[in-house]
Amino acid sequence: MQRNQNPVLKVLDLNKSIKPSMRYSEGDFYKWQKQAKEKLQKLMGLPLKKCEDLFEIEYEKKHDDYTEIRFSFQSEDGYFVPCHLLIPVGALAPLPVVLCLQGHSTGMHISLGRIKYERDKDLICSGDRDFAIGAVKRGFCALTIEQRAMGECGSDEEGYPACHVSTMANLLIGRTTIGERVWDIMRTIDVLEKYFPQIDKENIICLGNSGGGTATLYAACLEERIKTAIASCCFASFDDSISAMYHCTCNFIPNIRNYFDMGDLAGLIAPRNLIIASGEQDTIFPLESAIKCFEITKELYKQTKGKCVHVIGDGGHRFYYDKAWKAYDELTKKEMGEQI
Repeated sequence: MQRNQNPVLKVLDLNKSIKPSMRYSEGDFYKWQKQAKEKLQKLMGLPLKKCEDLFEIEYEKKHDDYTEIRFSFQSEDGYFVPCHLLIPVGALAPLPVVLCLQGHSTGMHISLGRIKYERDKDLICSGDRDFAIGAVKRGFCALTIEQRAMGECGSDEEGYPACHVSTMANLLIGRTTIGERVWDIMRTIDVLEKYFPQIDKENIICLGNSGGGTATLYAACLEERIKTAIASCCFASFDDSISAMYHCTCNFIPNIRNYFDMGDLAGLIAPRNLIIASGEQDTIFPLESAIKCFEITKELYKQTKGKCVHVIGDGGHRFYYDKAWKAYDELTKKEMGEQI
């Protein structure tokens, strides 16, 4: 008998042997959702303590196609979130607003199509990650949010995210980095509703790729003011993605695998619109696993009148602008009773 001396193999076997205890099976679906959301919130270390927003506009700048407003606000005592709001020129308010969340990049400036580091060019030109510019072209408002431990909020001197120390310090006190990021998204929506009449409160879209997609998905699970979630290259079974290979520590929520897998979590968004995007060649969120997880999500959505879509791009770990927004158009046309 060959004896296993590899602890990684042991713990991966343990993960795969566990059926999530809070997976929906039958009964009152909305009761399950409520209980599952409460459990997820607790696992993420939420809620944090609310505080005065201390909202401040830092500058306003006119561009050819949009007005840019740079502002910041306090999301929890002593911590401030920098944002840029883009409002299309000549558009009639109120407008849908897209919350743009970058993944592990050099920061939110990429959503604005701005290059600070040489490596930003590929993300913008080849990865469709200038989210805010794309949203404005569609006639939407766009909001960039600097996520914790990225860009202006904690990257190192070369612009790389610095998630590890803050994440591990959080775990010592029952908090998580993904929980902090979700909290900032929630508080950002509070600020938009309070200070910006230009946005349509009933049409808030949250969009992100990779780590930004992860934040999008978790935020939509808990924040019902998000009407549509577009989560790209972040969706697969825990067993095949963040458990199976190296991922940044900010992806991890202690004990979550005992209760949920990603397919279960996405069901918490129902009946609101959900668009999952995957890449055929994405090696860190494998397509085969994403497809299997999405089958779970689709079954959960059948309990409601909501719509969810899985779009698949022919590349790797990137955003798929055309496919994601085409899916959005189809979902919203159906809501308005139009023919596709």
